[in-house]
Amino acid sequence: MAMRFEHEFTVPVPVEQAWSVLLDAERVAPCLPGASLDSVEGDTVTGKMRVKVGPITVTYNGTATFENVDKDAHTLTLKASGKEARGAGTASATVAARLVPDGDTTKVTVETSFNVTGRPAQFGRGVMNEVGSRLIDRFATNLAAILQEGAAPEPVPTPEI
Repeated sequence: MAMRFEHEFTVPVPVEQAWSVLLDAERVAPCLPGASLDSVEGDTVTGKMRVKVGPITVTYNGTATFENVDKDAHTLTLKASGKEARGAGTASATVAARLVPDGDTTKVTVETSFNVTGRPAQFGRGVMNEVGSRLIDRFATNLAAILQEGAAPEPVPTPEI
């Protein structure tokens, strides 16, 4: 099932500060509920993503790569793909992020193209949209918190939808 999400949120710091954190996989990964890192090598990250969709919880093992990073325009693309740890399902995403200065804050625009196969695909677009929206909302809240405090957030439990 292929889907597309668009989200926009504001973080409470200037664009240069937000940009440096967004490129730091070890600091930003804990902001995404259910995500954990195994390794970071250059622009490639390996890890796990645990997501609850309806009555099931799925864990994906996969990789993500930062591509098209433009520090002057404050844009980047992240390509991620994973396979279910227990099952034949897959997930892949292309995430394009743009940061725009807005006084002492930064507006972040995220466009995500997402494809999922296997058990989660059975729940349809409505459920998948809700899961995606909640993940981005919690990511934005957690990112704002670490930017304000300068500390890594506590791991967030798998979101329940």
